[in-house]
Amino acid sequence: MRIFMEIGALISLELILPKRIEKRLREECEKTGVSIEELALEALYKGLNEKIDPSDRTEVYVGLSEKYLRDAEDLLARGDFIQACEKLWGSAAVMVKAVAASRGITISSHGELFSFVRKIGEEENDSELRRLFSVASTLHQNFYENWLHKDVIREYSEDVKQLITKLKKLIK
Repeated sequence: MRIFMEIGALISLELILPKRIEKRLREECEKTGVSIEELALEALYKGLNEKIDPSDRTEVYVGLSEKYLRDAEDLLARGDFIQACEKLWGSAAVMVKAVAASRGITISSHGELFSFVRKIGEEENDSELRRLFSVASTLHQNFYENWLHKDVIREYSEDVKQLITKLKKLIK
């Protein structure tokens, strides 16, 4: 397995892993609901005996969200709608985590993502945040079930971009 990671604006990293480690990595990502990049970054920090402070975490999450959004746009242009759905979901999910991290909050499950979006929607008096995040969640579901028409996926990608823009404004 080859993993390509962009960390911040300074480092791009490609990891070549044995199949056993790849399997373990994927299992852990599935179990914890985090991306490979997030898990690898956590391991890197631990290996260096460093703690990730909230501003570091926020910066990494914003960078990952932007990367996933670019990846989704490329996938849509190539007609790979299924993979684009998952990248759009990932972009939305890690931007929610960025907002949370900017407030010193760590999110570690899908349920916590939805609860946090509900909370910030109430704080900002913006019910649209919940709707847009639900659209992103529908794209995540579609990654597994492949039932959305490509035109709907394109439309929903615009909703995710709108969500990302709104969330960026909430980073403290």
